[in-house]
Amino acid sequence: MNDGGQRRYGPLGTTLVIIPTYNEAENIGSIVGRVRAAVPEAHVLVADDNSPDGTGKLADELAADDDQVKVLHRKGKEGLGAAYLAGFRWGLDNGYGVLVEMDADGSHQPEELPRLLTALKNADLVLGSRWVPGGRVVNWPKSREILSRGGSTYSRLLLDVPIRDVTGGYRAFRRETLEGLGMDEVASQGYCFQVDLAWRAVKAGFHVVEVPITFVERELGDSKMSRDIVAEALWRVTSWGVGSRVGKVLGKG
Repeated sequence: MNDGGQRRYGPLGTTLVIIPTYNEAENIGSIVGRVRAAVPEAHVLVADDNSPDGTGKLADELAADDDQVKVLHRKGKEGLGAAYLAGFRWGLDNGYGVLVEMDADGSHQPEELPRLLTALKNADLVLGSRWVPGGRVVNWPKSREILSRGGSTYSRLLLDVPIRDVTGGYRAFRRETLEGLGMDEVASQGYCFQVDLAWRAVKAGFHVVEVPITFVERELGDSKMSRDIVAEALWRVTSWGVGSRVGKVLGKG
């Protein structure tokens, strides 16, 4: 992985914070307001998967009152990865220099975004990390923490990725980084999507930096985590790791 030590980084450009939503009517107004207060120059894109609870309509109302809030209406629920990829493409097409992943439920605190953006001045990708010194989680049951730590550790070791929080979803990308990750080849969802992008960034030689964050469990609405998401992550990471190691043995990696 490129250590970034010899590289000169250009200006960041305008930031677009992408917030995927599905049934987040209770949270969307608060999270957008907090982003706008924390980084007033940033723009926000709400990528709504046709939420039955009216989240998309609420987002339209926010956008009508604020030129820096945009809404991407999608046909239906297709998963977190698909929503982010659609948001990334929209952001790149519209000339944004920085694209940020952020949950709608407040678990990724907008007030910590300036720290990620500061780190991005000398990096290609910045990850908000729960598992580096200074990072922590709030209001998680021990079982959830074990699952998350275990997933990151398993992915890090199997894929040989020097990242402590491989599965975390609070991230800031330079546009050039996303353009170099081969997004058209990304098919994974859930938290496997996050592993996929991090692995691609490391393999491509991008300089990846982790900064500590405090991850706060949602207070309103329902978590999107499921057994299917965990099973997909386990299967895909194992497949990638085994395939990569076999390729190296055969001289293809």
